[in-house]
Amino acid sequence: MLATEIMIEALKAHNVERIFSVPGEENLDLVEALRKSDIELVICRHEQAAGFMAATWGRLTGRAGVCLATLGPGATNLVTAAAYATLGGMPMVMITGQKPIKKSKQGEFQIIDIIDVMEPVTKYTRQLVGADLIPARVSQAFRIAEEERPGATHLELPEDIARETTDAHVIVRNDTRRPVAEKKATEKAVALIKASKSPLLLIGAGSNRKRTSVMLTRFVNELGIPFVSTQMGKGVVDENHPLFIGTTALSEGDFVHRAITGSDLIINAGHDVVEKPPFLMDPKGFKVIHFNFSPALIDPVYFPQVEVVGDIANAIWQILQSLKSQKSWEFDGFMAAKAAFEAHTDAKLPHSPTIPIHPLSLVEEVSRVMSESGIVSLDNGLYKIWFARHYKARLPNSLLLDNALASMGAGLPAAMAASIAEPNRRVMAVCGDGGFMMNSQEMETAVRLKLNLVILVLRDDGFGMIRWKQESMDLTDYGTEFSNPDFVAYANAYGAQGHRLNEAEQLGPLINDVFERGGVHLIEVAIDYSDSSSFFFDKVKKASQLL
Repeated sequence: MLATEIMIEALKAHNVERIFSVPGEENLDLVEALRKSDIELVICRHEQAAGFMAATWGRLTGRAGVCLATLGPGATNLVTAAAYATLGGMPMVMITGQKPIKKSKQGEFQIIDIIDVMEPVTKYTRQLVGADLIPARVSQAFRIAEEERPGATHLELPEDIARETTDAHVIVRNDTRRPVAEKKATEKAVALIKASKSPLLLIGAGSNRKRTSVMLTRFVNELGIPFVSTQMGKGVVDENHPLFIGTTALSEGDFVHRAITGSDLIINAGHDVVEKPPFLMDPKGFKVIHFNFSPALIDPVYFPQVEVVGDIANAIWQILQSLKSQKSWEFDGFMAAKAAFEAHTDAKLPHSPTIPIHPLSLVEEVSRVMSESGIVSLDNGLYKIWFARHYKARLPNSLLLDNALASMGAGLPAAMAASIAEPNRRVMAVCGDGGFMMNSQEMETAVRLKLNLVILVLRDDGFGMIRWKQESMDLTDYGTEFSNPDFVAYANAYGAQGHRLNEAEQLGPLINDVFERGGVHLIEVAIDYSDSSSFFFDKVKKASQLL
């Protein structure tokens, strides 16, 4: 076989269905081999978007998504996506081209050391220096990308290596079982939970990666212990559940954080250090049980008293075999925090929605029209806090939110990958006008692929999050303003259908209508963030009064 042919066979052995790509001269041999295979080549308009799509495919399926780019600028354009995947715990394999390594005819043209560039943002990066090595390197790249903690890996295929022949055979994928927690550790956890007065379950990003939803839902239902989630832990347990207290969307002092500090034991499932700390420990405060696939990373504010290391779902199952709900548990403080938050929200919710729309009205309308199985993909901006705090996710990864790298420009490509992976579910991208324009060219890709997708572009003609930060620091609004295109005409130019919201009460019906019609639709919505500071910074006083 040619090296490119064995590469394709190795990818097929790892169940690769599609590759997201902007091809280049240095990987045309691989593209030709793809043409003859049954792997779909999804052509994107920017390598960064291809990487975001591959990472999101991995996030939703648990199998590494694959993206392909050429050398030099094509490869460097994948760096942000690599960091997005690695910090976000999303399995992804990147393949890039390179000039011949045994004989050079062009000097240093376009050549940079991509292996060194990728080293800090990947779990594994290798140059393929011989065709015989390809099956093993591909197998290793997938294994490392998908094992805990998931992230990005990278393989570089030089032109001359791509044209070599080999007798090598592909390595059949061998799925391994994750280790389970030691019984002594679960027994310690059971003893600590039994002895506690007000235990609280905290669901983190790690629980959203390995389908622990069923066991954690059983844990809540059978023991009656209330739960909170981090931003990337949303949806693991249905947030319409009466025992859901809230999401740690802001910092300490918010209602949900006051509930956390009111506990004497935090059952921390899937803690991921990449997220902002949802609590700070001190030796005289509450105790913590760490449930995760790997041991805790100890620092001055996180030093759990018990660590249950192994498959989270299995560990929770073990706990349920030995633990029943305790009559001594007291949850009134948690429910008071929940009631205080709901009262605060009801008091702030505008009675008659107007344009520009209030962020809370936006979240309410989106919540109404998205079905239980719908997927909302957020870009990064001030609206992300509003959604994290107020949108109730019903299923794992139904609110695609990046609280790790927090890169602008990811919302639309992530939504596109979700639409490809889940064609029978409603998928919506919610993007600020700043983030949307960073990868808006992918609307052409979405139209070409005949995706069913709704894109909400929230227009405030500026970087709203930065304005809010400046305001909170008593700084002058500076460097945040820009102008925008006519988004309706812009969408139409790509062959999508553009809409502009003129009456706020029509947002829900309009979204519902365009979902029913199918295809790619962009809805421009003017948004007003001016209430954000009073809404968020009012929280400590309100929480103190109502608790």
